[in-house]
Amino acid sequence: MKATDQRESVRMALDTLRANKLRSSLTILGIVIGVMTVIAISSVINGLNSSVSSMVESLGSNVLWVFRFQFGMGRPTAEELARKQFTYDDMTALSELPHVTAASASLRYQNFQFNAGSTIGKYKGHKVENLSLEGDTVSVQQVYDWNLKDGRYFTQNEQERAADVVVLGHDAAEDLFQGEEPIGKEVDIAGRYFTVIGVVDKQKQAFGGGKNPDDSFAYFPITTFHKLHPEVLDYWISVKFDDQKNRPLVEDEMRELLRRRRKVRNEQNDNFAIFGADSITRLWNQVTASLFLLMFGLSSMGLMVGGVGVMNIMLVSVTERTREIGVRKAIGATKKIILLQFTLEAIVLCAIGGVIGITMGALIALVLKIFLPSEISLLWVTFAFFASCLIGLVFGVYPAWKAANLDPIEALRYE
Repeated sequence: MKATDQRESVRMALDTLRANKLRSSLTILGIVIGVMTVIAISSVINGLNSSVSSMVESLGSNVLWVFRFQFGMGRPTAEELARKQFTYDDMTALSELPHVTAASASLRYQNFQFNAGSTIGKYKGHKVENLSLEGDTVSVQQVYDWNLKDGRYFTQNEQERAADVVVLGHDAAEDLFQGEEPIGKEVDIAGRYFTVIGVVDKQKQAFGGGKNPDDSFAYFPITTFHKLHPEVLDYWISVKFDDQKNRPLVEDEMRELLRRRRKVRNEQNDNFAIFGADSITRLWNQVTASLFLLMFGLSSMGLMVGGVGVMNIMLVSVTERTREIGVRKAIGATKKIILLQFTLEAIVLCAIGGVIGITMGALIALVLKIFLPSEISLLWVTFAFFASCLIGLVFGVYPAWKAANLDPIEALRYE
C-alpha cells in the first residue's frame, strides 16, 4: 500500500472520529479503562518493588535471622506455637561460630497483628500513643549498622546493670520533644522514667504514605526491657556473618548448632527457621504476582470490551459508507487497499484510546504517589500502547474484510 493511501486512511479515520465524537468516545472507553488500569497498577507495583528492594538492602545482605516460627504472612501452626523459645544463651553460642562477626538477641512488645505499638510515652504535655518497645543487646548496632541522629547507643555496662536509659526512634522523639533537645531528658514510658541517650535516624520504609511504624520505637538494653515486660521471653536472634560467599556454610553451622542445642533428632525436621533478606523479597514477589494477575484480569476485560465496541462501530461505519466503498472500487481501489484502509482506521481508533488511557493512568499514578510509592515504567507504557493497537488490529480485521469484499455494483446501488 502506498504511503499516500496510508495517510489517506489515517485522515479518514480521524474524520470518522470527529464526525461521531460521542459514539467514538463510548467505543474507546473500554480501551481507555484497560490501558489506564495497566499504567496505574504497574506504576504502583514498580514503585513498591523499588521501595522493598531499598528496604531489604538497608537490612544488609550479610544478616540472617533465627526464630521459632517460619517467615511468612500466615498464622503460626499449632506445632510452631508449641516449639521451644530461643534463649539469650542461644545467641551467645551463635556469636562464637567461625564466620559470625556479630549476633544480637531481641525482644519486642507491640501489637503484631497490626504491626503497631500499643504503649504510651509522655514528656511534659506531649505524648505518643503508638510506641513499640524493643529490648536489644549492645551488639545490635554492630549487626544493623544503625545511624544515630543524636546521642549514642547504650553500653555493655548499662546493659549489665539494667540502666534506665532509652534510645528513641525518629518519629517518637519528634512527637515527644517537638524541636526541643531530647538527649538527657527523662520520658515516661509505661509508667516508668527513662533517660534519653540517643535518637535513631529515620528508617527506610517499604510502603510510602503516612508515618513509618519503625520510627515509633523505644529501644532499651535487654535487661532493662525485662523490668518492663518480664513476661515477654520470645527471643529472635540476628546474626551477621563476614562474607556473602560463606552464607551456605554459616547456615549449615547455625542449623547444626541449634539442632544440637534444641535436641532435635536426626529424623526430625527443624523446630526453628533461619531466613535472610531474600526471604522478604521472595514473599513480596508472591504478593506482586497476585497483583499482576489482578491487573491482567482487569485490563484484559476492559480491552476486550473496548475491542468489541471497536468492531461494532467499524461494522456500522462499513454500512454507512457502503456507497463510498463502491465509488472507490469503481475508480480502481483494490480489495487490499480497502482492507488496509479500514484496518488502519480501527488501529488508529484504538491507538487514540491507548494514548488517552496512558495519560489518565499516569495522572492516577502521580496522585497515588502521595500515598504509595509509584514509578511509571516506560516498559509498561510501551506495552499498553502496543496492546491497544493490537486490539484494533484483531477486532478491526473482520469489518475491514467485510468492506473489502463488498460487490462494487451492489455498493453503488446502496441507498
